[in-house]
Amino acid sequence: MPEAASKIVKPDGKPVTDLERQIAGALADLEHTSADIKNQLRELFIVGVKEVEAGNKKSVIVFVPVPQLKQFQKIQSRLVRELEKKLGSKHVLIVARRRILPKPQRGTKRFQEKQKRPRSRTLTAVHEAILNDIVFPAEIVGKRTRVKLDGKRIIKVHLDKSEQTNVEYKVDTFASVYKQLTGKDVVFEFPTPLF
Repeated sequence: MPEAASKIVKPDGKPVTDLERQIAGALADLEHTSADIKNQLRELFIVGVKEVEAGNKKSVIVFVPVPQLKQFQKIQSRLVRELEKKLGSKHVLIVARRRILPKPQRGTKRFQEKQKRPRSRTLTAVHEAILNDIVFPAEIVGKRTRVKLDGKRIIKVHLDKSEQTNVEYKVDTFASVYKQLTGKDVVFEFPTPLF
């Protein structure tokens, strides 16, 4: 399967797992069989795959390079549908692989940094971007952070009401995947618009 090998590029030369090989093979098959997304899939590749258990159902997170995320999102609905067929009722989510840089140190531990840490590499920005990637066909219209008396934080995310029929059945998967990737609790709601 030389075509499947070109569909996955692992950072640091790490070995490819069976699940990653399976997803890469599915992408290569899609490139050969479906004419409508063949051109878009030709130069796209993945950088990793992770399987997450969401309650009693398993879901698959496909990691892609950040520069290619927009091209993946153009064909995401078709691509996810085809991958879910091949994997057999597992939810498939496409998330960009982002890097979080550490906070600059103060005081005596400080070392000279080559350049200022960009906003896109901060913990907050990466977690917000992951949330946007997870719920992609839907759009986030609002967010509330609820802090309970014991100090536990719950993020309430308001999704676009017009996309409710498309993504409502995946809401539990979204919450468990976000918890797995970031460690934060999140609740998704579809509020009715005020105007």
